[in-house]
Amino acid sequence: MAKAQRRYGTEDVEHYDRPRRRTRPRTKDRPSYDEADLGRVITVDRGRFTLVMDEAPEVEVWAVKARPLGRKGVVVGDRVKVVGDTSGAEGALARIVELEPRETVLRRTADDDDPVERVVVANADQLVIVTAIADPEPRTGFIDRALVAALEAGIDPLLCITKADLADPESLVSIYRSLGVPWVVTQRGGDMSALQERLDGRTSVLLGHSGVGKSTLVNAIVPDAGREVGHVNAVTGRGRHTSTSALMLRLPGSADSGGWIIDTPGIRTFGLAHVEPERLIVSFPDLQEATAECPRGCSHAADAPECGLDTAIEDGRLDPERVASFRRLLEARSVPTYAL
Repeated sequence: MAKAQRRYGTEDVEHYDRPRRRTRPRTKDRPSYDEADLGRVITVDRGRFTLVMDEAPEVEVWAVKARPLGRKGVVVGDRVKVVGDTSGAEGALARIVELEPRETVLRRTADDDDPVERVVVANADQLVIVTAIADPEPRTGFIDRALVAALEAGIDPLLCITKADLADPESLVSIYRSLGVPWVVTQRGGDMSALQERLDGRTSVLLGHSGVGKSTLVNAIVPDAGREVGHVNAVTGRGRHTSTSALMLRLPGSADSGGWIIDTPGIRTFGLAHVEPERLIVSFPDLQEATAECPRGCSHAADAPECGLDTAIEDGRLDPERVASFRRLLEARSVPTYAL
């Protein structure tokens, strides 16, 4: 009788796991993955992950998680160690065995009372907040919340205003100028060079409501992306979801610079239950310096008694408009998400 074929090879961590029946472990040794291949997760679909390998950047590999990783989440942007067939050939399947430490994590919660954090993407260094100046109208509440999430995560924000052919973007730019948030303006069929300069050499994630033009931007920047473009409902003023999952794409001509762009599905809520005011003000060193004069437990809000920010305004050390903009971000943490 022929020997049964082994399910796992010596390169798989399952080969070393304790058998399902209550017996002693096969060995105390565990595999070392120092020589495992490194890859980057570019999309996730129902438990299967599409990767681009470091050694073969033009090859896409399908993979699943190794059982010992359990419920540990793997998201778009993650760097992972992979074993198995990484050739990218049809029918080949690799296995993710380790998750590399994340440099940044963009999080959100379903609402402001939800204790469960949801990781949107990992290892991004720029958050491009995409908003249309019209059709649909810009929602400053959502922009404020996205700014808070970016600053809390240590990710540089960039405001990208689309459809500038429909209205003057200055009314929106003026709201965020005092915060020092950089911005770019685009329009249908217009020049994308200003946006492309901001994206070059960076890993940028696009975030915005449905219908604001994220997929249109991606298709213009990465011509072979083929992202479906939707439309805005004339009655509700909301867009239809066209992107159903996050997708990470290499920017054209960026093989050496390492530029990537991540298109995310349109979202309508962005909970900030995970953000504390103390972590937000760190992103504004000039304001943080003034809060040294605050009484213990100061919320830094407009109605906070004896707040150092108010003292600094009276002394002429701080711009009142900048402080008001910061306090608007603080307030955005408690605005109900359904009002965005």
